[in-house]
Amino acid sequence: MEIPLLKDIVVICGLAILVVFICQRMKVSNIVGFLLTGVLAGPHCLGLIEQVSQVEHLAEIGVVCLLFTIGLEFSLKNLIRIKSLVVIGGTIQVGLTIAAGGLLGYGMGMPVNASIFFGFMLSLSSTAIVLKILQQRAETESPHGTLSLAILIFQDVIVVVMILVAPILAGKTSSIGLAVLDLAVKTVSILLVVFIAAKWVAPKFLYQLARLRNQQLFLLGIVLVVLGATWLTSAFGLSLALGAFIAGLIVSESEFSERALGNVLPFRDLFTSFFFVSIGMLLNISYVLHNAYMVFGAASIVILVKFITAGMAAVSLGLPVRTTVLTGIALCQVGEFAFVLSETGSVLGLIEKDSYQLFLGLSVITMVATPFLIASGERLASLALSLPLPKFIRNGFFRSGSIESSPKQKNHLIIVGFGVGGKNLSQVASAAKIPQTIIELNPDTVRKEQLDGMPINYGDATTAPVLEHAGAKLARALVIMISDPSANRRIIETARRINPALYIMVRTRFISDIDYLYSLGANEVVTEEYEASIEILARVLRKYLIPQTDIEKFVAQVRSNHYQGFRRTVYESPTVSDLGSELSETEISSIRIDPGFTAAGKSIRELDIRKKLGVTVLAIRRGSNLIANPSPDELIHEDDVLVLLGDATKLACLGDVFACNIP
Repeated sequence: MEIPLLKDIVVICGLAILVVFICQRMKVSNIVGFLLTGVLAGPHCLGLIEQVSQVEHLAEIGVVCLLFTIGLEFSLKNLIRIKSLVVIGGTIQVGLTIAAGGLLGYGMGMPVNASIFFGFMLSLSSTAIVLKILQQRAETESPHGTLSLAILIFQDVIVVVMILVAPILAGKTSSIGLAVLDLAVKTVSILLVVFIAAKWVAPKFLYQLARLRNQQLFLLGIVLVVLGATWLTSAFGLSLALGAFIAGLIVSESEFSERALGNVLPFRDLFTSFFFVSIGMLLNISYVLHNAYMVFGAASIVILVKFITAGMAAVSLGLPVRTTVLTGIALCQVGEFAFVLSETGSVLGLIEKDSYQLFLGLSVITMVATPFLIASGERLASLALSLPLPKFIRNGFFRSGSIESSPKQKNHLIIVGFGVGGKNLSQVASAAKIPQTIIELNPDTVRKEQLDGMPINYGDATTAPVLEHAGAKLARALVIMISDPSANRRIIETARRINPALYIMVRTRFISDIDYLYSLGANEVVTEEYEASIEILARVLRKYLIPQTDIEKFVAQVRSNHYQGFRRTVYESPTVSDLGSELSETEISSIRIDPGFTAAGKSIRELDIRKKLGVTVLAIRRGSNLIANPSPDELIHEDDVLVLLGDATKLACLGDVFACNIP
């Protein structure tokens, strides 16, 4: 029996592999490849797909998986931390875009109500595309990444309001008060459910599943949480994606968030691919070709309008021009929830057939353009910085308090970024009496830390005036502790121009960045993923009793080679190779002599475990005292803890041996 959907999935996967492979060789984003796959396979081009609606259902699963992982990585604490960005930034961006989109629709001959609805659709950006790209570029925690996420969250919530308002625009209802009341009740109910579930239900539920140590059962539990939350929000008339995001926030408050993320990631990558393919299938390529000037012209206008409105949201929050430009570029496309909204508009008669295809065409074009625009963001930001802009736009209008670095300060430390790493470094510098100046781009953090007397200033460290104000010309060292790869590169270049003798240390996530950062002028690059591997390496070697001097040689050589690996000669070290092979089964363990053990009251010589079992007593802990290298005549007492060296299998059974007479 043939299953049509199965054939469609095979076609999509096969065609996607070919198209994405070509895009990869051309250094084009995978997202563009999936969109082109949908255009080619869709009913308006080659017509290879029969079950279009079922493929769209698979695409919805992709959006659900994506928003769930975003919620997992974000957490309720982070959401509360950026609440002002969500409310203020989201309101300004959405409000201005609705106004501009409404004017654009009215200028194209749409009625007033349809124009407003057209503005609704244009105001929504693509959470799936933007966050996928930001995650690939490791920029989700950067200032523009955080603001983009905040505005996207606001958009995902406000789409519910738009759906409720749509019948009013279409003249289907006049009861605005009831619609607002309905929305308020739903919002309060959802917030209550999230709080209860995150505080009490989810942690206990996942803990009980984790205790069973059954991978399949734990995965089913995660699926239940995700689908339960999405079903609940859809039952309230809210979006599936919002429910998935809420589920992620709930699980993020438990200690099992990392495990849940590992389980969901493969499903996310698979189903988000179907999402992008399904978007491409909606496009009628013949309509676009016959109306190319209008479609591409409208897409260009939409990109420009959304760039400006998102940028104005950043400016209104006091952020500098670089963050403004990068945020505007990130949010300049039309998003997936606009298609959900368009279906409502079609049913209510707010969108005509030609207008719908125009909307689809410009939307897909903006989505395809997004990876290229984001990739060119740094160049556009540099261009903007070269313009004669007012100072309050260039550097942001937030003004820090009275604490500023002294122009006469010399040999001080400049710390860029005041997250966990920056705070730890600052505390150590304070304890060591090292003068310091901190640069931070989060105004709330600056305001709070200044009240505590910290030498911290607001500013974008990628710009020369900010670094000069921090005393970079006379500083001894600059440490960059932010999670923004592109900003790291600009800071290094700028700081090196200001002070060629400045010692620059930078933190990065990926080994692939190391050589480039050194070429820009960094003196030392610390890589998060490799520092963790070095620590693991050292602990493993200690487990095999490799001498500490040899371990230090390993670590020093890896760092001196810029993490390129070990030289062959190190592996041939007689000390390391001999000990590693001879002691591969050797462990250091400890055992307590419980009351009733026959070993109590006997000396080490009487037990003679070294001769009989090959186990050596290295030390005895008696109460608060430690007897190192005890003599053979040392008597063993009850409640002593013996530290032993020997074969792992012999050590495992010593409890039984000490409880009875050794034969």
